[in-house]
Amino acid sequence: MNNTKNNSKISPQNYIIDMIKRIEHLRDKREDMNRQISKQEQDKKELERELSVLTDKMNILNTELTRNVVLRNEYNRTIQETEGAYMKILQSSQTLLHVLNRETNNLTSKKNAK
Repeated sequence: MNNTKNNSKISPQNYIIDMIKRIEHLRDKREDMNRQISKQEQDKKELERELSVLTDKMNILNTELTRNVVLRNEYNRTIQETEGAYMKILQSSQTLLHVLNRETNNLTSKKNAK
């Protein structure tokens, strides 16, 4: 009942003023939302630009990395082949030295036998 008495005291003009205030409040909230959306769209564009730059850098790095891995593998192959050839030379040198020592001993034995 008390509400009915309060409602009767509010004039139609007060309803209109209250409605206008509420509409203005909603408009203010909408403007706040518009500013927030605009800021987020700008942030998104900036992140997309940064992502593009980073993607380009990543592609360049991947290309260089691939090239360097291939080059390193070539170094490894060359080193292995060179070490293998060097080991064969060492073995041949040892064999040659052994043959040379044997022949020298044979020649020395023959000379001493005379």
